Amino acid sequence: MVERPPPGSIPDAPGSYQFKDSQGRVIYVGKAHSLRQRLSSYFQNPASLPPRTAQMVETAESVEWIQVRNDVEALMLEYSLIKQHQPRFNVRLRDDKSYPFLAVTLDDEWPRAMVMRGRKRKGTRYFGPYAHAYAIRETLDLLLRTFPVRTCSDNKLLRHQRSGRPCLLFHIEKCSGPCVGEVSKEDYDRLVAELVEFLDGETDPVIRRLEKEMAAAAADLEFERAARLRDRLAAVRKAVEKQQMVADRAEDLDVIGLAGDELEASVQVFYVRRGRVVGRKGFVLDRSEDLSSGELVDRVLEGLYSEEPPMGVPKQVLVCDESADRALHEAWLSELRGSKVTIRVPQRGDKRALLETVTQNAKEELARHRLRRAADHNSRARALNELQGALGLPEAPLRIECYDMSHIQGSDYVGSMVVFEDGLPRKSDYRRFKIRGVAGNDDFAAMEEVLSRRLSAYLAERERPVAERGGRFSYPPQLLLVDGGKGQLGVAVRVLEELGLDEEIPVAALAKRFEEVYLPDREEPVRIPRQSEALYLLQRVRDEAHRFAVSYHRELRGKRMTASVLDGIPGLGPARKKRLVKELGGVNAVRRASLEDLQALSWLPDAVAEAVHERVRRG
Repeated sequence: MVERPPPGSIPDAPGSYQFKDSQGRVIYVGKAHSLRQRLSSYFQNPASLPPRTAQMVETAESVEWIQVRNDVEALMLEYSLIKQHQPRFNVRLRDDKSYPFLAVTLDDEWPRAMVMRGRKRKGTRYFGPYAHAYAIRETLDLLLRTFPVRTCSDNKLLRHQRSGRPCLLFHIEKCSGPCVGEVSKEDYDRLVAELVEFLDGETDPVIRRLEKEMAAAAADLEFERAARLRDRLAAVRKAVEKQQMVADRAEDLDVIGLAGDELEASVQVFYVRRGRVVGRKGFVLDRSEDLSSGELVDRVLEGLYSEEPPMGVPKQVLVCDESADRALHEAWLSELRGSKVTIRVPQRGDKRALLETVTQNAKEELARHRLRRAADHNSRARALNELQGALGLPEAPLRIECYDMSHIQGSDYVGSMVVFEDGLPRKSDYRRFKIRGVAGNDDFAAMEEVLSRRLSAYLAERERPVAERGGRFSYPPQLLLVDGGKGQLGVAVRVLEELGLDEEIPVAALAKRFEEVYLPDREEPVRIPRQSEALYLLQRVRDEAHRFAVSYHRELRGKRMTASVLDGIPGLGPARKKRLVKELGGVNAVRRASLEDLQALSWLPDAVAEAVHERVRRG
């Protein structure tokens, strides 16, 4: 564990600090307005530190710092050090894609339009990024009818210059033929400038020019040229449709949506230029640090804009949570842009709706990311093997059962059992338990009832002849998980011992701190390494147990709350009750109806009408 430096040796000034392990490797990089105050916060009782921070301080052997002149320099230094050292305890942006861009090589003699990935180079304008390369190629194919700039490689351009013959694209009017002198340098540069202007979002001038030229050609009876211009106009309009209009005004902004949990978060960014979405990007980040939602937003901003952003820095950045240090990040982005930049959380209107759309995209991408991980057989195998090693299990837990309780102040008590086999949910084996023998609010007693019922059923199944087995509780778990820490672990151990299954079925309890698991006969919890497949598996199991328990609880509560005052009235069966409620306009309307109103219904017998009236009067 790192020793605390003498307080007087730490400057009371902005800077970046680095924690290092025993091998001298940087394991965490941070920034601070005051290095003295920030570093002092790490050297307190470890029990009062967040778990990941405490683990980092325990792992570190030394701490160093670099003093700078102001907070913006501290921010930039922090990012460069994180990029250089990739510290294990810092949030990491895991962008596993190389996003494609539509690029125009402005520094070439004859600029070229092309799809590009990877590292950006000077002298080239980039538009995007796009989620898929085919989306760019389709857009570019439409635009070449109006802006016929070259798309061929430099070698191909030279080859056609030597031969004096143009390629097929020239003959189908998707290239103006600079290789054979069919277009002057001045006209070609104008085409390139118009293409760049169009991709920047200035679409109206191009459409107006084409409409004017088409009308003029038709007036001069040049019908073939007018038809070509009509086709170009249709292609441009189709390309414009692909750039979704999301703002009333022609404004520039980036919209950042976030969705995640304790382990990772999905980020989606929509780039809006002149009111249109011209590109989007998404990635997943590992939440290796103990960060608030505002601090996570700051980390995302730093990752997006510290390297030269492809679409530049807009005047406004919309985020889903308030930045933890908005003034600092606005000052930094303003410095990058060269003019004022604002960061804000929209509260209403079109911008709020757009942010909700981007955030929904982030949620869906996170779900796809988890499905890809769950579908990977190798990941699941690693998760089960890691879990076996971490918990000291006799074998890899191919069948895991997890139990959870749900209630509101002791009412509608329910328990759930979810089953994972080979790392995947086996929903056919899920079970729900309506608690019968627990009065009041007692989670421990409820858990004891659920486990006793499930495991007693297993013992009963085991006593039956092999040929007759196959009931819902025929198979024992190779790992029994309870959610609720040491208290619920004690309940599970007691039930297993009473039923004589303590030597057969391993048991563990999930703690409030997500990466901690309690085992019998161990005072301290086992820590599951972050970013391990085992921890992601436990996360899926716990989330599914919560979801299943809460959904059953809501179902029971909904049935109880919607129980009608009309239930149990003699002569008023389901059909008559449904017709009565429908004709009068709801249960409340039935309550307000007089006896005469009810007796006026020709299909309702007078005796039943009197019974209904008497019931609703009593409430």
